[in-house]
Amino acid sequence: MEINKIVLSQRDFFKTQQTKSLAFRKMYLEKLRSLIISHENFLYEAINKDFGKSKFDTFTTEISFILNDIDYYLKNLKSLAKPKKVSTNLVNQLGTSKIYSDPLGCVLVIGAWNYPYQLSLSPLIAAMAAGNCGILKPSEIAESTMKAMSKIINENFPSEYLYVYEGGIDETTTLLQLKFDKIFFTGSTKIGKIIYKAAAEHLTPVVLELGGKSPAIVTKDANLEIAAKRIVWGKFLNAGQTCVAPDYLLVEDTIQEQFLEMLRKYIKESNYEEGSTSYTRIINSKNFHRLVNLINKEKIYFGGSYDEEKLYIEPTIFNTIEWEDDIMQEEIFGPLLPVIGFKNFNVALNTILELEKPLAAYLFTNNNEQKKLFTDKLSFGGGCINDTVMHLSNDHLPFGGVGNSGIGNYHGKYGFEAFSHQKAVLEKATWGEPNIKYPPYSEKKLNWIKKIL
Repeated sequence: MEINKIVLSQRDFFKTQQTKSLAFRKMYLEKLRSLIISHENFLYEAINKDFGKSKFDTFTTEISFILNDIDYYLKNLKSLAKPKKVSTNLVNQLGTSKIYSDPLGCVLVIGAWNYPYQLSLSPLIAAMAAGNCGILKPSEIAESTMKAMSKIINENFPSEYLYVYEGGIDETTTLLQLKFDKIFFTGSTKIGKIIYKAAAEHLTPVVLELGGKSPAIVTKDANLEIAAKRIVWGKFLNAGQTCVAPDYLLVEDTIQEQFLEMLRKYIKESNYEEGSTSYTRIINSKNFHRLVNLINKEKIYFGGSYDEEKLYIEPTIFNTIEWEDDIMQEEIFGPLLPVIGFKNFNVALNTILELEKPLAAYLFTNNNEQKKLFTDKLSFGGGCINDTVMHLSNDHLPFGGVGNSGIGNYHGKYGFEAFSHQKAVLEKATWGEPNIKYPPYSEKKLNWIKKIL
């Protein structure tokens, strides 16, 4: 079936108003939930083929997110969709004002390979909850998971409502030539710019979930053991192939040597050996060679080994790093962790301010003044104080970037709003109409208008 015909069929189906029904939305959200649970092992097998991800990691970082998203919308859909009554100003009395959350129509979700289920299905679930039809284009890089999602959705949902479109660059290019009511993209900043440009041709609004070099700052006032443990987990989860992973560390000079040793200890304890269920391989040869080219053997503090045949790169820490080094020029997106020392906290913040705004930022300290400076001074998508990555797990927090790291956000009610139009409606009484705003105008009417407005 040609994709343009499917998009047209979705536009026609949306016009029937069926997707606006809360019963319709709940029915299909429940159906998707049931399908994910019944196909859980199938999903595990597919992602393991793509890059060796274990059942534990797949459930905790993918399946659980998706099921929680569905449960959130099933529980909160009625209140999210309910028209919101707001104040009505004096000039519009007697009247009432409401905001209606309208579904946008036919939306396109372009997923990412690093968390292929979560980053494809979570935005699609938000679109479903908001009452839209949707096309999902998963990343072809994780081919097995792409085919798994295609099978589950295309065999169980009408194509005029939901459809998974398989393929690579050519298929994505074809999609971008079509008109959608919203495009949601997760991926690199480079590709995000291409998506944004294509969307502009149709004046299509976008959500761009991109990336960047997310810093983690560790001061002498931190609980160093906890900081090391949480940084190691957040950085080497999914072999560093996480958009909100700490990209580099800024560690206060007085504790740097001690902290490096703690990082080494927790890496050893975490069993990140090749083939371990606690670790994944690099997704493909292209990304493997990109990462290997960033390894400066002279600056390795720990690790540095790799196996091309098995696409394995050992968790690696670098010290004596300079801002000019190659590893500091782009988002790493792999298990390489550069560490830079700093003497003055404010200077460290100012250095980060000179860079592009990151998707995430992390601070480890028990100093309240430093916490305030961190949150007040730095602009970033989201982050944590005394933890990494875990802000994503709170569906009451928006997730998204700022500047070069993205446009828009989602998760929880923010996902519902991302795929909705906030429609303003003023309803006026039909009695007691003053003539003050109607011609003919006079000086007396103007004086009254000035008082009222």
